[in-house]
Amino acid sequence: MTSTPSSNLHSLAQALVCLGLCTPLLAQAETDSEPEDLPALSAASEQASVVGVSSGGYMATQLAVAWPERFSGLGVLAAGPWSCAQGSLSLALNQCMMTRRGVPSLDELEARHQRYIELEQVGSTEALSQLRAYLWHGEEDEVVEPQLGDLLAEQWQQWLASPDQLRVARSENAGHGWPIRLPSEAAPGPQEWGDCRQGGGSFLLSCDDDIAGEMLDWLYPERAASDAGESSREPEDEQGGELVAFDQSEFAVKGLADTGYVFIPEGCDAGECPVTLALHGCQMNAEAIGDTFIRYTGLNAWAAAHQQIVLYPQAESSMANPQGCWDWWGFAESTWQLSPQHDTRSGTQIGALLAMLDRLQAAPEQTD
Repeated sequence: MTSTPSSNLHSLAQALVCLGLCTPLLAQAETDSEPEDLPALSAASEQASVVGVSSGGYMATQLAVAWPERFSGLGVLAAGPWSCAQGSLSLALNQCMMTRRGVPSLDELEARHQRYIELEQVGSTEALSQLRAYLWHGEEDEVVEPQLGDLLAEQWQQWLASPDQLRVARSENAGHGWPIRLPSEAAPGPQEWGDCRQGGGSFLLSCDDDIAGEMLDWLYPERAASDAGESSREPEDEQGGELVAFDQSEFAVKGLADTGYVFIPEGCDAGECPVTLALHGCQMNAEAIGDTFIRYTGLNAWAAAHQQIVLYPQAESSMANPQGCWDWWGFAESTWQLSPQHDTRSGTQIGALLAMLDRLQAAPEQTD
């Protein structure tokens, strides 16, 4: 999600692609059977994390700020500051991706944050200050300007109790998306693997970087220390775990697809594994690129090695949101609201994501 001054038309086209204002890609994902309910796995109630890229990065920050007491870590790739759009599509396009209307005011956004705290619409300053955060941005991002990633880092520097809780990473030659290390035998597909700047049609960037592993090592330093070795590059749902499709309709709110996915490592069905919520970006849902994001980010390989459940909720394409983005500008809220609550505890998508986490952390029902 970056725009550069080299071409106004190119920048606008990129912005329209990521914010969902043009025709969605044809669906690539198919399921062999009807998805079942999201299972209750007695997952650990502590050490949950939320990570996301692009619109998923914006949503990840919204979720962490709304409910910081539910998370220990946050990872954001290729996104700008919290609540940047302030419920305005115009600001989302012109100040939170490209900066034709200038850069967002962090003072203004912090005033919004403090107002939410007073109204108990987000978590406490104390709870927020305890998180660990990993922020990444590509210096060649032409969808979300890297300067916006710098502003996100400034926000977290203000919020966190210690600078030791924050890692800010930059990749000089990377574009917009999620850097990956390609599997050893990745066959070309409909979303043809691209290079580190373009990422083909999937926004997975072939940079030979394991950003997922680096990010999760930072968010879970005590567990990274026990890492047995380098993660395999093979398709990740074949590495000591099971990738399960689940029915998202019971969490139905505007903008969510009917089916989501969860990666469950071996042994995690017995309980006490932490959970990572992984939020795709625009045009990165299963409807658009099949299981590419779900299988190849590097998250599942780390999760299998460290006993971590990875939840992959799915946004859907619609008339209001053709590119299947997460709601970081207010489209999923009631049309009569003068100030959408998408970035608060009352946000409909935030509520649905938290309900999914609740389910994974719940104990299974006992059967006679």
